[in-house]
Amino acid sequence: MARLKKFFRYENVGMLFVLPAFLYMLVFVGYPIVHNIILSFQDVNAGNLVKGTRNFILFENYLELFKDSVFTSSLWNTVRFTVSCLVFQFIAGFALALFFSKPFSFAKPVRGILLVPWMIPITVTALMFKLLFATDIGIINFLLRSLHLIEKNIEWLTTPGTAMFALICANVWIGIPFNMILISTGLTTIPKELYESASIDGAGKVQTFWKITLPLLKPTIESVLILGFIYTFKVYDLVYVMTSGGPVNATHMLSTYSYKLSFEMFKYSKGSAVANVLLVILLFVGVLYIKATTEGEDA
Repeated sequence: MARLKKFFRYENVGMLFVLPAFLYMLVFVGYPIVHNIILSFQDVNAGNLVKGTRNFILFENYLELFKDSVFTSSLWNTVRFTVSCLVFQFIAGFALALFFSKPFSFAKPVRGILLVPWMIPITVTALMFKLLFATDIGIINFLLRSLHLIEKNIEWLTTPGTAMFALICANVWIGIPFNMILISTGLTTIPKELYESASIDGAGKVQTFWKITLPLLKPTIESVLILGFIYTFKVYDLVYVMTSGGPVNATHMLSTYSYKLSFEMFKYSKGSAVANVLLVILLFVGVLYIKATTEGEDA
């Protein structure tokens, strides 16, 4: 009883506030991750799930994955999709952040309106872009025909190359506001006196951008790119709603292929292995980010 009273002292009140969140993470995040890792080392499918026979086969699922052409193409699709989205949404978000950092009328209301794409649920955005890129009733084809740029409708979502392009367009549209608002926040932390001193010394806008804005925005840019990489690399709902990994597995990402293996082909262990590959890559990126930021603080 004395030890219990000692634990509930004022000095330990912080631990009591953290305890509910810790228990929640332990049950709803920690347990599924551990169970998924164990499952990936077993042979579990629709045939032996009911029987309850779960034989450990160690790394056999992972070895089979790297011989699977769909897995390798899914990994490549995920990397290509992530890099393409990051480049375009970062450039557009950075440009908009610089634009709205200038004082002019209606800057705040317009910036608020531009946040709407990021606030809309991803499934709604996916359905909207699916209609935009539809073959017969899509607005994209209608506009291209009206401008006489095409003679017949383009099958955007049923052709491998154009399907990936449509997915990238949709994700870039979602990601631009996210990049804009974070970079805008970073711009507000730069002292105005630095720009005034630079202008007095005769520095132009290009010089101040490269010598003041970019160096002081480095921590913000790192955060934006890492968070954008994590959010984009694990994309699922956007791809599943728009293309479901098709046509002919051309737009499968690691997340969608893991879902297909687990819940359509009922290869639960193999699907878990794909999910673990995704987890390891994101953990690696997260560790690099933490290491970079802590080294910067120590310096």
